[in-house]
Amino acid sequence: MGEVGVVRIYDEVTAGEYRVLVDRVWPRGISKDAAHLDLWLKDVAPSTELRRWYGHDPERYEEFRRRYEAELADPPAADALRRLKELAADRRVVLVTATKDVPRSNAAVLASLLNLTT
Repeated sequence: MGEVGVVRIYDEVTAGEYRVLVDRVWPRGISKDAAHLDLWLKDVAPSTELRRWYGHDPERYEEFRRRYEAELADPPAADALRRLKELAADRRVVLVTATKDVPRSNAAVLASLLNLTT
């Protein structure tokens, strides 16, 4: 069992990682073949309303994190998070996102939660 990582979908792919796209919207400018994904888990992404409210404003990150963690407590997001935990229990999982600000993204929130529980 390894630490759950986070990468941008546009970064170079590393062999041996189980790659899970955790964005609700497909990333611009990349084909499904070029993405090299093992799974696209839309249900673990923040709701459209929360994503639009946040707008990647760094000043809103802590509130975004709080609201997002609350969303992750209810289905279908809770079920998707449980699936990620199961996947991370026996393999190296990399959460893939298109955002430019990876440290303040939903993928970073997920990795933090998963690294506490795996």
